[in-house]
Amino acid sequence: MTQAFYSGISGIKTNSTGIDVVSDNIANISTTGFRGYDLEFTSLFEKNIASIGKNALDNTVGVGSRVQATSMMQSTGVLSLTDRSTDLAINGEGWFAIQGAGKPVYTRDGTFSFDANDDLVSLEGYHVLGTMGNNISADNVLTSRIDTLQLGSVNAQEKLRFPSTLSYPTEPSSEANFFANIGVGTEPQTVSANVIDPQGNRNNLRLEFTKDAVQSPPGSQWSVTATTQTLDGATIYDTQTGSLVFDAAGALVSSTLSTIDNNGAPVSMNLGSGYTGIVSIDVPLLSGSSTANGVMGGELMGYAVNQNAEVIATFTNGMQSSVGKIAVFHFQNDQGLERLNGTHFQESTNSGRPIFYTDASGNNINGSQVMNYKLEGSNYEMSQGLTQLIILQRAFDASSKCITTADQMIQKALQMHK
Repeated sequence: MTQAFYSGISGIKTNSTGIDVVSDNIANISTTGFRGYDLEFTSLFEKNIASIGKNALDNTVGVGSRVQATSMMQSTGVLSLTDRSTDLAINGEGWFAIQGAGKPVYTRDGTFSFDANDDLVSLEGYHVLGTMGNNISADNVLTSRIDTLQLGSVNAQEKLRFPSTLSYPTEPSSEANFFANIGVGTEPQTVSANVIDPQGNRNNLRLEFTKDAVQSPPGSQWSVTATTQTLDGATIYDTQTGSLVFDAAGALVSSTLSTIDNNGAPVSMNLGSGYTGIVSIDVPLLSGSSTANGVMGGELMGYAVNQNAEVIATFTNGMQSSVGKIAVFHFQNDQGLERLNGTHFQESTNSGRPIFYTDASGNNINGSQVMNYKLEGSNYEMSQGLTQLIILQRAFDASSKCITTADQMIQKALQMHK
C-alpha cells in the first residue's frame, strides 16, 4: 500500500511538470520564433518479482516515473509574410545573434528594425550582430561599392550600426563608346554622349564627322572633331581632332581620336572597329547612340535587408551597395543551449561554441536561407498541445486517485487491526 503512495506522488509530480511544459508551449503559440519543448519520461527504480512455477516469468513492479528531460523541438515554424524588409526568418537551422547585457543572445525571432540612429536592433532594442562592410569613411562617404559581402570570422561579429547620413561619391566618366552610321554623303554627322566630370556635373561629349574633300579609294576618309562642354554649351572644356579611315564596305579600319579632357578627367573615346562602332555605309541614316561609364554623386535614401541577409544602402542616384551582413550562427548541439526565456538562448558547455559553415572555397556562409519580409511563428502545434494536455491531466487525476485509494486501504487495515 505504501508503494501506491510513492507511485501516486511521483505521478502527480511528473504530470504536474508535464502540464507546466505543455501549458507554456500553448501560451506561446503566437510568439514569434518560439521553440516548443517535448517531454521525456523515465521510470524510477524497480523491484524484481520472480514467479514460482513451471512456467515462471520475471515481472517488474514500478514505483513511479519522473521527467528525465525537456527537449527542444527543432522543426521550423510557419513563415508569415510582413511588409518590412527587416523582418527576417531562417528557413532551416541556425540562430540570429543580438548583443545583450553580457554575452551574445541567440534567437529565432527576426523582428528587426532600424532605430533612430539607423542601428539594426531587435524588438527589445538589442543590437543585431553581423559583419560590417567597412566601406564607409569617417566623414560618412561610401568608399567602395560592394555587391556581395562575405561574413567575417565567428569571433569578429559586431553590432550592425550605420550612419544616418551617407553620400555616394561621384565617379567621373573615363570611357565613352559611340555607335552610328555616318553614311557616304558629304553632310556632316554628329553623335553625342553624356559624361560626368569630377565635380559631379553631367556634360556633353559631342563628335562631329566631316568627309574629307580629297578621297583615296577604294575606302573613304573622314575627319572628326570632339568637344566636351556644359549641357547648355556655354562652357567648352576641351576640343580634340582625329582622322577615320573606312574600307570599301564601310567598316572602320583606323581612328586617331583617343582621349579628351572633361573638366579635369580624361575620357577615352571608343569608336569601335569593323562594324562594331562607327561605320560608313550607303543605307538610310538612323540616329546614333552612345554609352559612357561614370556615376553622379548621391545621398542616402535609406537602408533595407535583402534575401542574402545583407544590409543594402540605396542612394538618390539609383546606386546601391552592401554595407553589412547579418550573421546566422550554428551550434554542434542546439539542445544544449541555455534557455533565457521563450525566444532567447545562450551558449553553454553542452551546446558548444557558435560556428559558421563554409563553402567549397573556405568562405564563411550563413548556411541556411534567410528570408526577408517574413517572420517565423512558433513551431508548436495547438492540436498537439491540447491532446497532450488532456493525457497529462487524466494521468494527474489517476495519480491523485491512486493516493486516495491507498489512504482508504490503510484506513480499512487499521480498523480491521483494532
